[in-house]
Amino acid sequence: MKKPPVTAARAVASAPHEIRIIGGLWKRTLLPVADRPGLRPTPSRVRETLFNWLGQDLTGLRCADAFAGTGALGLEAASRGATEVVLVEQDSALLANLSRVTTKLKATGVRVERGDGVAALRQRAGQGLDVVFLDPPFADGQNEALVLSALTAARQAIGAEGLVYLEASRPWLNDELAQLGLQVHRQGKAGAVAFHLLRPLPAQ
Repeated sequence: MKKPPVTAARAVASAPHEIRIIGGLWKRTLLPVADRPGLRPTPSRVRETLFNWLGQDLTGLRCADAFAGTGALGLEAASRGATEVVLVEQDSALLANLSRVTTKLKATGVRVERGDGVAALRQRAGQGLDVVFLDPPFADGQNEALVLSALTAARQAIGAEGLVYLEASRPWLNDELAQLGLQVHRQGKAGAVAFHLLRPLPAQ
């Protein structure tokens, strides 16, 4: 029997209501997933791949999760030893969830910040962050300008050895990334999501 097409409404309705931190100090801790438009938590298998790329021990690293949502990426980094993690989010309900979770975990190195992810990264230009996580909302590939702005701001916020993680609706290629001073370090695809670990181009 042919399956009915997956509409946006059905995709939201079938989204998980909890996801787990998969490694580190808070392994198996459940994070709530609110029913919010565009909220698309990074799947466990993608996070597992990402943190295999980054390394299991992130002790001492400074990170920013610019479109935090559930906080899955930033809290995973903190669970694995990142010293400083800022979770940036605009949505009031998601902010409340993030505040509750970080309080429950006594996550003293994690700061929840209300605001626009791109603006938050621009404020951190020149701060030499170690990892910036970018998982902006997207639908039908309509967020190219947002991704471009976020990548530009992230490149200015990381150090020479820093990394940018990006989830997008399509793969971003080295030719277009080079204009931003970035290049692909690792890349993968899971369903409709392309995920990338990017690093700065060497100084000329």
